[in-house]
Amino acid sequence: MDSKYPQKPGLDFILKQAFFYWNKTLVFQLMFSIMYFGIFLTVFFMCDMKYGIIGEFNEVGKYMQDGMKAYMEQLNKLVATENYQSFSLWIMGTTIFLYPLNLGFFQIYRKMDAGEKPELSDLFAGYSGLNFFRYVSYYIFWYFIYRFTFPTIILAIAWVSITIFVAPMMFFMNKTIFESLSLSFKAMKVYFLEIIVCVMVAVIFKYIGFALLFVGGLFTFPFWNAVIYSLYKTIFSEKT
Repeated sequence: MDSKYPQKPGLDFILKQAFFYWNKTLVFQLMFSIMYFGIFLTVFFMCDMKYGIIGEFNEVGKYMQDGMKAYMEQLNKLVATENYQSFSLWIMGTTIFLYPLNLGFFQIYRKMDAGEKPELSDLFAGYSGLNFFRYVSYYIFWYFIYRFTFPTIILAIAWVSITIFVAPMMFFMNKTIFESLSLSFKAMKVYFLEIIVCVMVAVIFKYIGFALLFVGGLFTFPFWNAVIYSLYKTIFSEKT
């Protein structure tokens, strides 16, 4: 499939379109969050029962009264322990396993565009066949670079923005990871402002539900996928 860039879309159009997809699929947003957090928190608390990391963090927190230097020394000791490393691996593995759940929204939104009725089973499109391993491999690659760039903030935002179209291109165009990265980077250079603004809006709205009303976060948490699809649909065209 080929991809091309049409005339520059307006930010208002992209965001209105994203909110339209999100608003029309609130039931799916809720089901996504229930499944995501249900699995994640189950693993989290089971691992804490085994490794006792929350209690360890509480103990380390007591050193804050002795100053930041003392706190950081104790925190570094905790991070270096075998229990913490095992706990981290479990959490990372769970996050990686849950990533393909996001791709289900691309199928749901595409069905809406085609006038078809989305089904709950569409949420699991990312787990279908060997494609599951493609998406997981990509997320592992993405995740480790993101973790490396996160302390700089700016580089982390740049990495998120550059890779924003990789998943939908793999899903809809069957592109490889590096083909998708190349096209995504080209789009980033042309639509820099639009992508950066949409990323910031998506991140803020994604977590605002938890800040204002915890239950509301179950609806806003998956909003990111609607923004990605709206950007992808507006900027790229698919031709056989």
